[in-house]
Amino acid sequence: MLLNPSFLKLSKTPFLLAIASVFFYITFAYNLVRTDYIKLIILYTALFISFYKLITLLKNNTKALTYFAFAFRAVFILTIPNLSQDFYRFIWDGRMILEGINPYLFTVESFITKNEFPVAQTQELYAGMGTLNASHFTNYPPINQICFTIAGLFADKSILGSAIVMRLLIIAADFGTLHFGKKLLNRLNLHAHNIFWYILNPFIIIELTGNLHFEGVMIFFLVWSLYLLHIKKWQWAAIVLALSISVKLIPLIFLPLFFQWFIKRNTASNLEQTNVNSSFTTGKNLIKSIKKLIGFYGIIGITTLLLFTPFYSSQFISNYSKTVGLWFQHFEFNASIYYIAREIGYLFRGYNEIAIIGKITPLLVILFVLTITFFRKNKTTIELITAMLLALSFYYFTATTVHPWYVATLLILSIFTKYKFPLVWSFVIILSYLAYINLNKADKSENLWVIALEYIIVYGVFIWEVFLKKADAIKR
Repeated sequence: MLLNPSFLKLSKTPFLLAIASVFFYITFAYNLVRTDYIKLIILYTALFISFYKLITLLKNNTKALTYFAFAFRAVFILTIPNLSQDFYRFIWDGRMILEGINPYLFTVESFITKNEFPVAQTQELYAGMGTLNASHFTNYPPINQICFTIAGLFADKSILGSAIVMRLLIIAADFGTLHFGKKLLNRLNLHAHNIFWYILNPFIIIELTGNLHFEGVMIFFLVWSLYLLHIKKWQWAAIVLALSISVKLIPLIFLPLFFQWFIKRNTASNLEQTNVNSSFTTGKNLIKSIKKLIGFYGIIGITTLLLFTPFYSSQFISNYSKTVGLWFQHFEFNASIYYIAREIGYLFRGYNEIAIIGKITPLLVILFVLTITFFRKNKTTIELITAMLLALSFYYFTATTVHPWYVATLLILSIFTKYKFPLVWSFVIILSYLAYINLNKADKSENLWVIALEYIIVYGVFIWEVFLKKADAIKR
C-alpha cells in the first residue's frame, strides 16, 4: 500500500516531494493570478523539479506514481481555471445544444448585440470568454461538443459545476491514456514508467486538468487507436482514431503517414508468412494491403462524417471553414519560424504578412508530411509514431499560433520514441505566459525576447537530438 509504514520508512524522499507538490499545486490552483509572473515561474519550476525527481526515484513503483498523479489532479477539482478563458465558451456551446440550438450557426456576440439570453448565465459567460472568442463561430468538433453538453446536463446553472464535470471527464481520459499507454509501451518492449513523463507532468496536470483543455480526451483516443493498430485490429483503430479527430482536428495531419504501415509493412509480413517471393504473390499481397489502407481511411472518413451529421447545414460548412481558417491567417501567438518570416516580410511590404505567410505554411506542412510519408521508413509502430512526432513538430514550428496546451500531443508521442525535446518544451512552454510582460505597459504586443528564449532552448535540444546526436553516432 502507498501509505503503509514500510513505504514511509523506505521512501521518505518521494513522499516528501509528493507532499510539497500538493502544496505547490494548491497554491497554483487557488492563489495564483496569471499576471503574477514571478510566482508563476517559481511554482512551475518547483513542480517540474519535484516531478522529475519523483519519476527517477520511483520508476519501478508505478503504483505510487499513479496515486500521486491523480492525487495532484484532485487538487484542481473545485477550481475555476486561472490561465485560460476557453472553458467559458465550452460551457456556452454545451448549454446551447441543450436548448436545441446548433452552436455552429451562431456567434455569442450575435445574441448579445440583440440583448438576447439563450442560456443561463449568458452575460457571465460572455464576459468570461472575452469579445474575441465571442465574435467567432465555434470550432470544436462533435465529440468535444458532447463533453460540453454533458457538463451542461449536470450543471446547467453553475459555471463552477460545469467546470467540475468537464474536469472529471478529462481526468477519466487520463486514466484511459495511462491504461493504453502502458499496454502499448509493454508491447513495444519499452519501459512502462515512460508514460509518467506525460501523466505526472505538471504541464499536463495544469493545462489539461487545471485549465480544461480537451487535448487530453483527444490524446486518449489517439493512444488507444495506436494500441489497436499495433495489435492488428485496424478496423477498430480507424473508428477510435475518428473519435480522436472528432475531439480535435489535429490527428488529421497523421493520416498520410499510415501508408507504409499498410502497404510496405503488411506486404512484407505476408511474404514472410507465405515464404514465397513470386511477382504474382507480391502483386496479390500489394492489392490486399491497398484494400486495407482504403478501408482504414474509409472507416475514419465515414465515422467522422456521421459524428458531424447532427450539426450539418450549408451554413455550418461555411462557418466552420471560416473559423478554422482564422488559425492560419488571423491569429498570432508564440510562433517561431513564422515570426522570423514576418519580420523579413516587413522589410519588403511592411504590413499584413500573416495573410501571405498563412497561405504558404499549410502547403509547406503538407509537402513535409508527404515527404516523410514516402521517403522515410515508417513500417514499425515506433517508426510510425516517430514520423507523427516529426510531422506535428514541423507544423508547430511553422504555425502562426502555438498555445501551450498544443505541446501535449508532442509529449505523448515522444514517450514512445527516443526524443526528449517535447519534454523540454513542456517545461519552457511556461515562458509563453510571459509573452506580454513588456517593460512598457502601454505596449500590448508580445515580448519577442521571451519567445526567443523559449525557442532557442527548444530548437537547441531538437537539433541536437535529431541531427547532431545522430551524426555523432554515425561517426563512432
